[in-house]
Amino acid sequence: MTTTPQQASRNQTQIEALEDVPGIRITREFDAPVDRVFRCWVDRELFEKWVGPRGHAVAVAEWDARTGGSWRYSMGEGEEARFYGSFHEVRPPERLVQTFTWEGQPDGVSLETMTFTDLGDGRTRTVGLGIVESFEIRDMILASGMDTGVVEGYEKLDELLV
Repeated sequence: MTTTPQQASRNQTQIEALEDVPGIRITREFDAPVDRVFRCWVDRELFEKWVGPRGHAVAVAEWDARTGGSWRYSMGEGEEARFYGSFHEVRPPERLVQTFTWEGQPDGVSLETMTFTDLGDGRTRTVGLGIVESFEIRDMILASGMDTGVVEGYEKLDELLV
């Protein structure tokens, strides 16, 4: 499991490397109802506000958050990172299935499933499972610093959901 320093919060992000398949599981709880949390994943304007590490502007170039739709965005200043993929299933407010590719790394495409669970009392648990082609690719992703972007992005999402 990868750990990253996080702001004081009762909602900590867990990032796990799976042992039996080349995958990464990311688990996080949010103090907001499931429909609001889900909307932040599929609404272009909301997504731009929270995804990625602090200090990196996100620009969405394409966003069609429906089953069969596609997406493309970039982030960063100077040395910009670009990402793209397809929405394979959008089932509000419980499930998203999409591909995720870092432009320039076409062999690193990930199939990602995100589930949203209503915990009651206005709380939601998200579990993201990303599967890639090999353990080597998974380990490269984990070593890329993605954990900082995920943790800081989820902290920004907490702030957005208040």
